[in-house]
Formats: sequence, C-alpha cells, structure tokens
Amino acid sequence: MLPDIDTLISGNLLLSALRLPDQALLKPHLEVTEYRRGDILFDAGEDVTFISFPLGECVAALVIALRDGRTVETATVGHEGAIGGVVSQGSLPAFSRAVVQVPGSVLRIEATVLQRIKQASPGLRNLITRYSDCLLAQVLQSVACNASHTIEARCARWLLSLQDRIGGDVLPVTHEVLAELLGVQRSYLMRTLRTLQAQGLIQLRRGRIVIASRPAMEDASCECHGAVKRHFESVLGAVYNASGTLMSLRPRSVEDSPACQAV
Repeated sequence: MLPDIDTLISGNLLLSALRLPDQALLKPHLEVTEYRRGDILFDAGEDVTFISFPLGECVAALVIALRDGRTVETATVGHEGAIGGVVSQGSLPAFSRAVVQVPGSVLRIEATVLQRIKQASPGLRNLITRYSDCLLAQVLQSVACNASHTIEARCARWLLSLQDRIGGDVLPVTHEVLAELLGVQRSYLMRTLRTLQAQGLIQLRRGRIVIASRPAMEDASCECHGAVKRHFESVLGAVYNASGTLMSLRPRSVEDSPACQAV
C-alpha cells in the first residue's frame, strides 16, 4: 500500500515547506512514480511536460551530453528541490538531460497545471522562484568548479553534495557513474578515488563509496560546496545538522521575503 499523500509530501523539503492551503492546491494533481538508477526523466530537446519532486533518498543529476560521448554534471537535485521547468510558462524544451542516480520515488505534476496553480498561489510562486535561484547558483558554481579546480577537489565536492541528500555515510554510487558525472575516464577517476582513500577520506566498496571523515572531506573539497550551501541557507533558510546534512527548509513568509531573483 502506498503512503498517503501527506506522508509523500513530507518526503520532499520543498513541498513540505509550503503552507497547508498551498499544499491543498497541489494534492489532487500529484502522482507518485518509481524510478530506477539510470532512468531518464527528460532528455535535451524534449518538452518538459512534468515537474518532478524527488522523495527521500532519490537523487537525479542534470547533465550535458557532449559530441564525443562524454556527459558532465551541472547540478544535482534530491529531496530538497524539483526537476523541470519550474519557472517556465508550461512545457518548454529541456536544455539538459535529467538522469536518476539514486533510485526512489518522485511526486510529479503536469507543468501546465503547476503553472496555473502558481498564478493562484503567491506562496508557491515565491518558494519556487527562490528555489530556482538556488538551482541556478548551483549550476553557475559547477561551471566555475569544472573550469578551475582539480579532479580531487571536484570529486570531494560531488560526494559531499550527495551525502547532503542521502543523509548517511554510505553513498550508493558506482565508479562508472561518478566518472560520467565528472566528465573523466574511469581509470582517471579510480586513481583519484584511491588517492582520497589513501588520505583516509573515503572507503571504496563494490557499488558504493563510504565517507570515512566528513570534516576531512570538507577540507579536501574546493570552496564550491560551501558556497552553494550558504546560498541555500540565505535564500531558502535551509537548516543543516551537525554533519552538514540538509534537514529542512524554513522559507520566510511571502510578506517578509526580500525581492527574489528571477531565472
């Protein structure tokens, strides 16, 4: 038996941050869908007809596919956010591919329906606009990171961001997937991972990577992870526990919120 809609909504921090009247507008239109690792939510050039809200440990990555066959991650989205044209006027073609990296459930809603509800709900419109600003910040920081930082620092940043969303030390990500997301060959990534393991930062297991020391990983990472985290805290009021894991969103009320950047 599937959990009730209120339980499902509580599995996504963006949805659960909404006031109850705003949640009530969405509930009749939300549907739960299960995804496996590697499933594609949408591909570049396709119309994004649904907006997806990952639940629990489900994580997807927005990636750009290059002509030489490589793919590079530009943003990671878990239960803190949404995937799709959240600020668009209905269905628009996607620029990137959205691929599920950690399997699980999502709540999804038709893009045109969400747009209609946003027009009737200032609270929903405000929250999604601020989340979109945070997602854009993540993309921009990723561009700077990929251009300027070492593969070791970039790898540490990505593992930290996944741990934020998973909430545990065991990360269900394969070496092949991580190499694809970072846009490097698997052999190059393996040398990087062995270096991090030799430094006592991680432990390599079959089909997963274990974070051995969160503080040491933060020291090894570039400043990009912390910059994005601080922007989430500033714009969405994200509250992190002692280990740095994203726990809840406490957005200001619409009346108290500063002007939001549009994307």
